[in-house]
Amino acid sequence: MTRLVLRGARWPGDVAIEDGLITAVGDVPAREGDEVLDCTGDVLTPGLVNTHHHLYQWLTRGWAVDETLFGWLRTLYPVWARITPEDVGAAAALGLAELALTGCTTAADHHYVVPHGDDSVFDAIADAGRRLGLRVHVARGSMDLGESDGGLPPDSVVEDLDAILASTQAVHDRLHDGDRVVVTVAPCSPFSVTTDLMRESAALARSLGLRLHTHLAETLDEERDCLARFGKRPVELLEELGWVDDDVWFAHGIHFSDDEVARLGAARAGVAHCPSSNARLGAGMARSADLRAAGVHVGLGVDGVASNEIGGLGVEMRTAVQVARLRATDPTALSLRDALDMATRGGAACLGRTDVGALEPGLKADVVVWPGDHVADVRDPLAGLVLGPEPRARHVLVGGEAVVTDGHLVHADLDALRADVARRARRLWS
Repeated sequence: MTRLVLRGARWPGDVAIEDGLITAVGDVPAREGDEVLDCTGDVLTPGLVNTHHHLYQWLTRGWAVDETLFGWLRTLYPVWARITPEDVGAAAALGLAELALTGCTTAADHHYVVPHGDDSVFDAIADAGRRLGLRVHVARGSMDLGESDGGLPPDSVVEDLDAILASTQAVHDRLHDGDRVVVTVAPCSPFSVTTDLMRESAALARSLGLRLHTHLAETLDEERDCLARFGKRPVELLEELGWVDDDVWFAHGIHFSDDEVARLGAARAGVAHCPSSNARLGAGMARSADLRAAGVHVGLGVDGVASNEIGGLGVEMRTAVQVARLRATDPTALSLRDALDMATRGGAACLGRTDVGALEPGLKADVVVWPGDHVADVRDPLAGLVLGPEPRARHVLVGGEAVVTDGHLVHADLDALRADVARRARRLWS
């Protein structure tokens, strides 16, 4: 099979790819028959890994911009109740397109609003991933605790526990392939699900060998709600429910005590750090550096673009560095290499993947070529990549196959995707 060599990069050097895998990194001697991609002066990184997203929320960018999480959710739940599977597919395609153009090759999507129990929304997300060429971790999210029973969401957007479990099994059976489409079991949050759903979901996931995901410790409102209803802080509650373990990663993870950070580290759990969304909602500054030091797997997440109107993962590296240094009032709290590690290897660890997240021989050839002319005047190319303007990729390969070439999508028309989502979004304004 023809070998592809990405040659001439300023950092970290050449990368050779055969049969969808990385076979060499650094100074790669030429071989007869090589196909060469000229990367002179460019910067190469592993494909970025987005550990938490709500792709459907592209339909509701710019709503409730001055609300806390609970007020924002109360505004948007009734709007999200009106979305169709076709809407979800359109939003997922645009969301994944923007992720690809900003260097993301693996994206975890947490979809928890399933109007009328129509779980074809998950097929729409998986289809969008296949169409764009990205790896997609599809989290079958769920809510079964409506307002009438003390939950936050209106009763119109919650589902029956048994129906959720049956649907989760069915979604796994028809979509999960363990590589390009990976199904995750993901009850939404402590304030929108019952403890029975949490226990039963964990049992189902472990019987199927799937990972678990949920929101945790995102706001002080959540903490107060948990203390009022259960007399326990969120981490303690989830520990009792069997959810603090190495097959679980949590979204946001902001309000942890020292002891909770240590317990999460001992369990080797994961946290999806979403710094831009956390700032937009005024939720707080996560202890990302402390979590990493304790042994927690920390990845980066966009969250939904209804609470992070950019939608690209690359900018989250810069924001993560800034937030960590602000929180600690220490410019050494989180390094640029730490930020890149969170966006790649740390994210892969959250998702339970050992086959992506690094430029190493034997791993899948998920590679991003960042344009060197954007950082040609920067002494440290990583500083230009992480701290400079929002990075846009020159080329993106997934398993050695191009999904972005010369800054353009290979498998879709970005303008058409944007126009489709804009039309659908405006329908929701009325």
